[in-house]
Amino acid sequence: MTRSESTSRRRVLASLGAGVAVAAAGCTGSGGLDGQPRYEEGTVGDRNASNVSERNATQMSTAAALAQQEPSNAVTPLDPLELVEHEFVVEDGYLGSTVQGTVTNTGADRIQVVEVRTRIYDDAGNLLGRYFASTGDLDGDETWAFQVVVLESPSDVASYDITVLGTPT
Repeated sequence: MTRSESTSRRRVLASLGAGVAVAAAGCTGSGGLDGQPRYEEGTVGDRNASNVSERNATQMSTAAALAQQEPSNAVTPLDPLELVEHEFVVEDGYLGSTVQGTVTNTGADRIQVVEVRTRIYDDAGNLLGRYFASTGDLDGDETWAFQVVVLESPSDVASYDITVLGTPT
């Protein structure tokens, strides 16, 4: 066997092993039949209320620094993670548009990484952006209060959907 045949055979075996691991992880979680996360719909209240204000340039800069816009590739749907509640909330100052709620680890084992993923939509159903919040080391029977910073203007946000994923220990 030549060196290139050996390397090629190793690549095939490594690819198969990675594919089996990903498939198994998807099958053990709380995702859909295809292992993908299931998103819940969220509603947005009155966006024309007098208490809704736009962020100024300084506040937007601060919010952009805090907003998580890159998902983790190490998370998958997990049965013990329960999205208990969530709502769209407009905060004063730099926070502005947020999605807030709680996630509970209903299992006995610690979950290494927990990530909440949101997708934000306008009135026409167009995707405006994806935003995330994450935490580490959520012990069994523990609850995490999350806050997702959304960079869209409150007046532009008509709806959102949300899911929770994790990495077991």
